[in-house]
Amino acid sequence: MAVDVTRFRELFGSFPTMVSVVTAMDANGMPRGLTCNAVSAVSARPPLLLVCVDKQSQTLDALLTSGSFVLNVLADGGQEAARVCAGRSERKFAGLRWMPSAVAGGAPVLVDAVLAYAECVVVQTVEAGDHWVLIGRVEGAEVLPRSPVLYHQGQFEVWTPQARQVGSRP
Repeated sequence: MAVDVTRFRELFGSFPTMVSVVTAMDANGMPRGLTCNAVSAVSARPPLLLVCVDKQSQTLDALLTSGSFVLNVLADGGQEAARVCAGRSERKFAGLRWMPSAVAGGAPVLVDAVLAYAECVVVQTVEAGDHWVLIGRVEGAEVLPRSPVLYHQGQFEVWTPQARQVGSRP
């Protein structure tokens, strides 16, 4: 049986995924970004990750032209950044506090919204259906002590793991 777009989205919406915003600077020095949950680790040596970007994304050109990006993994409190960056506004960053990445061409690091971020240089692109897969070498990263926000069946949820008792096994 053929799988249509609705069923495909339902399939991948049936389990929780991390929420991230991928950012880059365009050729005019303007910040660009998109909300993305199609992210994966690729390799530890060297440290590589991938992001999948729709060919129709307004951010794609900035990603390809700049050759670098920041993967902003969102924390609780980053839901509004996810909503804003999922839209098509030209002014996505007007209400977001960010700092420029030192190693990813000045791409925005969403300081108030992140659980973690990875500053990446694009090392490979692969065309895949209606998306481009961008493989980035992680040149810098930070992890903060915050709770992650997840996306599940069309809604944001905060994951708060249960505390383990001292001496207990996972």
